[in-house]
Amino acid sequence: MEEGIKREELNGEDDEKWVRDSSVDYNGNIPLRASTGVWRASIFIIAIDFCERMSYFALATSLIIYLTKVIKQDLKTAAKSVNDWQCVTTLMPLLGGFLADAYLGRFSTVFLSSIVYLMGLMLLTMSRLIPGLRPCNAEMCQEPRRIHEVIFFLAIYLISIGTGGHKPSLQSFGADQFDDSHIKERKKKMSFFNWWSVGLCSGLLLSVTLVVYVQDHFGWGTADITLTAVMALSLVILLVGRPFYRYRKPNGSPLTPMLQVLVAAIAKRNLPYPSSAAELYEVSQTTQGRLLGHTEKLKFLDKAAILTNEENLVEKQSPWKLATVTKVEEVKLVVNVIPIWLTCLPFGICVAQTLTFFIKQGTMMNRKIRHDFLLPPASIYAINAIGMIISVTIYDKILMPLLRKATGNERGINILQRIGTGMIFSVAAMVIAALVEKKRLSLVENSPSKSSLSMSVFWLAPQFFIMGFGDGFTLVGLQEYFYDQVPDSMRSLGIALYLSVLGASFFLSSLLITVVDHATEKGGKSWFGKDLNSSRLDKFYWLLAAITAGNLCMYVFLAQHYSYKSVQMRKATVAADQHKGDNLESKV
Repeated sequence: MEEGIKREELNGEDDEKWVRDSSVDYNGNIPLRASTGVWRASIFIIAIDFCERMSYFALATSLIIYLTKVIKQDLKTAAKSVNDWQCVTTLMPLLGGFLADAYLGRFSTVFLSSIVYLMGLMLLTMSRLIPGLRPCNAEMCQEPRRIHEVIFFLAIYLISIGTGGHKPSLQSFGADQFDDSHIKERKKKMSFFNWWSVGLCSGLLLSVTLVVYVQDHFGWGTADITLTAVMALSLVILLVGRPFYRYRKPNGSPLTPMLQVLVAAIAKRNLPYPSSAAELYEVSQTTQGRLLGHTEKLKFLDKAAILTNEENLVEKQSPWKLATVTKVEEVKLVVNVIPIWLTCLPFGICVAQTLTFFIKQGTMMNRKIRHDFLLPPASIYAINAIGMIISVTIYDKILMPLLRKATGNERGINILQRIGTGMIFSVAAMVIAALVEKKRLSLVENSPSKSSLSMSVFWLAPQFFIMGFGDGFTLVGLQEYFYDQVPDSMRSLGIALYLSVLGASFFLSSLLITVVDHATEKGGKSWFGKDLNSSRLDKFYWLLAAITAGNLCMYVFLAQHYSYKSVQMRKATVAADQHKGDNLESKV
């Protein structure tokens, strides 16, 4: 590293040697492009996510089974316990992402969250292995010890807190390893979100197959030891990769500048709009990070950047009275994502069915493989993960290169088009799920004694696979969208917003079930009976297909009128990248 070199002293010719996106290396210096970031760093981060997701899904998919079989909760209480845990797990990323962006930094947040996560897993393991903390002395007992319940719930909520900081910070930290102003790295970054999802699905696959097998055949304690070891390994991987990472320094609360823009815009509400964007206040590239170009939407906020005669005479104005164009555009970005967030909720409700009713259907069907092996109900979810892996691989290796040639867009198709494509698959999955459930119910009606046990569980494979295939478009697209289209200072919080789509969708799914149950019960017979055989899930799936299809129309309208983030690149960088980009495009 050249001692004393400053970021503003670099010229365009140095772009191939140094990274100029406000990141720093392990020693706090400007990162050297050849030895930091990109795949050499992100491969560590993907491996960490693989370990964490393996631990998380192993716990999440078996939680209700443990609560009913070991803690001895009834089904209603156990379901409430699971929902409460998922609620905290879903909301914590908003706090974790905020702390990472504002104060702690993404690496530090991941490190601290990993320790909390590991403490939770260790406590969970102790509660199942130490004689004084186990549910009871005998293998089977009517009521578990109170101390076991306390330690168990403390452990899973520690894991929930750890997930809250780990999940949003790790993914945004991985995307930070790619320089947006460098065309080669920018294109590699688009593949990062794809391969991140492959790592996630691979961890999920192992959790619902290998770990579930260990739980069934060797006990809960042995499975917990395995998960604790895996999470400890992820912490080692995080530390080993430190010299290769690029780091972003936290810049304080990202919410304060937004409030400042609103206050300034309201204070200047009576001023006339400027005749051109050139009249609005902005700073130089060297005094602020990436600058954003002016957009015409939400023009009321532009008033916060109007320079009055009095302000022209003052060298430094209060940010509560005068905002830059970039700060104004950052507020517009946050406002723009809200409608997209809302129209993604019906898709999330469809995702919720794969973790609830789809798996519950599997318990009522023939799960025998050969003669002596019974497939665990949760393992059928592996087909969803396989569908997502295939989808992401096809998109990254086949569709993206072809679409780049056809459209001239370096992404192939834009982010919102990718998200919308996955929504189409979710409609198809709900239609197929309705048809399969209708067939299962017809078997129950014709042969009540055998129920639907003569129907193979693999009849559920198409709906799991198609839903997973759509996830490869929509879920990966949502990750990229919420990372890319929020202000640079809010990227961990952006990933938390993506996670909140799924969390809110689970709550909406429960609410929809309650509303439909109440409405159909008044009509004569509820669609949700005491068990699946007395229910009409097929009608519920048709309802979801109709809701998702109608929502898709609204989503398409919003996507067509959406304004993407407009970044003002450095002139030297753009010129150099344009030359390299022409050569690269000719090879794609």
